[in-house]
Amino acid sequence: MTLPARHFSWRMRGNSLTWGLGNYPELEADYDLILATSMVDLTALRGFRPHLAKVPTVVYFHENQFAYPASLLQQGLVEIQLTSLYSALVADRVLFNSRYNMDTFLTGGRRLLKKMPDAVPVGLMDSIQNKSHVLPVPLDDSQGRTRCQSAAGSKVLEIVWNHRWEWDKGPDILLRLVSTLAQRHLLDNSLRFHVIGQQFRRVPKEFEQIELLLVEHQALGAWGYVESRESYLKLLSQSHMVLSTARHDFQGLALLEAVMAGCIPAVPRRLAYPEWFGERRCHGCDDKDPQIEVDALIQRILELKTANGATTDSARLARGALVDDQAALLEQLSGLGWSHLGPQYHHRLII
Repeated sequence: MTLPARHFSWRMRGNSLTWGLGNYPELEADYDLILATSMVDLTALRGFRPHLAKVPTVVYFHENQFAYPASLLQQGLVEIQLTSLYSALVADRVLFNSRYNMDTFLTGGRRLLKKMPDAVPVGLMDSIQNKSHVLPVPLDDSQGRTRCQSAAGSKVLEIVWNHRWEWDKGPDILLRLVSTLAQRHLLDNSLRFHVIGQQFRRVPKEFEQIELLLVEHQALGAWGYVESRESYLKLLSQSHMVLSTARHDFQGLALLEAVMAGCIPAVPRRLAYPEWFGERRCHGCDDKDPQIEVDALIQRILELKTANGATTDSARLARGALVDDQAALLEQLSGLGWSHLGPQYHHRLII
């Protein structure tokens, strides 16, 4: 059962009301297991439909509101955070898509409860931790592992930015990157940026400026939402680098898919990225000075561009090392494939 992906605050607080008192006869059936996302107000839903309280329940956290970057538009954050705690407390098992997600939820929950004035039962977060496990969303490995893409011989470095077009994915940092490349006379038709992803009613104003700059400097590739899954995967497989400017990514599925398709990751040392790629493959960043992150991204782009046009022995060696490192990363990430994670899902969903 799903509800439309809009009106976030209402969805978080109102889903139990919609399902609990609305016309949803499917909720009257006898179930062996309930698998709910962390956005479901499970305690209220059980109150509206008491028979569901007897069904074993797994809550899956694909994100958590304790590590979500603060938004001036977001109201009632504490209430939303408490609701997710209540759902985790009544669940029989709690699953997270990354250790980063689990750790920030448990840490954030403890900090929140310490702020409460009184009457907080002892050991609440310990009880959640004792039934929590990390179980990433699996990647499709049915076609086998993709070898890394070498940019050698290509006249154009293909760069992908593949995220939702929302403020928490860092469009301001992407704009600063493109602007800085232009100011340093590094943005031209030897680079091609594919800025793709899902868009909603409100598109951050930065995207209009990004598009204008890329068009002006003949560096614009694909733009907007790619409707066809086949076309999307083809674009990833033909690209050389995937970059992230996100302030919010609890697993980074889009990024992981691109890397598995052969792209070299250019990601900040934050969020879940070090968990998958290791600290050394992530570049420096500073929330107070975004230029540090931009300069690190430019360095990564120039390194790959140099390796692309390698004409010296040292450049060829660097390119070979890059390809070898990417092959090692792909081997490491193979553990996120369905063939590996499938049995774990079977194990964790049996209560």
